[in-house]
Amino acid sequence: RFRWERVEQARNFANKVWNASRFALMNLEGVTAADIDLTGKLGTADRWILHRLNETVRDVNRLIDSYEFGETGRLLYNFIWDDLCDWYIEFSKLSLYGTDAAAKKQTQSVLAYVLDQTQRLIHPFMPFISEEIWQHLPHVGETITLAAWPTENAAFEAPDAVREMELLMEAIRSVRNIRAEVNVPMSKKVELLIKPASEETQDILRKNEEYLKRFCNTSM
Repeated sequence: RFRWERVEQARNFANKVWNASRFALMNLEGVTAADIDLTGKLGTADRWILHRLNETVRDVNRLIDSYEFGETGRLLYNFIWDDLCDWYIEFSKLSLYGTDAAAKKQTQSVLAYVLDQTQRLIHPFMPFISEEIWQHLPHVGETITLAAWPTENAAFEAPDAVREMELLMEAIRSVRNIRAEVNVPMSKKVELLIKPASEETQDILRKNEEYLKRFCNTSM
């Protein structure tokens, strides 16, 4: 039974990676490797996912050097399933489906870059899926097998974006939990009243108000 559960878990993870990549590719039509630009004005979620990618790259390289392959797999699983799929891709929809062309272009660049680096990281564990996905992403080169291995990039460090995202995620989880407790479906729009613990918290929530409206389904 334990072995079957592990196989099922691996299958579900592969499906998660595949479906996330399909979503990205649908929103990267026409984007080439030359179009990827991470130097512009990035949103909170964009800076956060680049920071988390950077942390993951650093930890993966450390674990591989120590031959801790099981822990490496767990780390990649958590980053891809939780940070990339469950949070960033959902947050990216605000820009991808919005009317701000510049914000959309920046999010496309971040999404393409993070997926590219992610496929390289999981290639030793999932060579066929990662190769197939990588071939359809904006890239340079014939095969992911010969692509450069990801390395840490100090320019992606953004602890302030991490603090903002942690606050937003906590607020979103709290609202969803309260909805569940009182049997209010997510499809029903509600008024949201928040009492910030500090002026800094208030500023962060106001700065990212659109995320709260979208993921709490509220008029604020």
